[in-house]
Amino acid sequence: MKRDMFVFTKSILEHVSFDPLLFCKELEKALRVLLPYEIEQLTEWLLQYTSEKPELRQCLIYINK
Repeated sequence: MKRDMFVFTKSILEHVSFDPLLFCKELEKALRVLLPYEIEQLTEWLLQYTSEKPELRQCLIYINK
């Protein structure tokens, strides 16, 4: 079940990636519910995913808190 939450989170973030503000908001919500190891996986995925979307890189400040 835990893996499903991580996959669900990625899916949501991909769907809202057209709007950086919405992307940041969904990322904040995800960080509140994911487990620490899932946050590490999400961080790795975010670094890869945002490498081609510089407008979303501003949201990476939330994973460094």
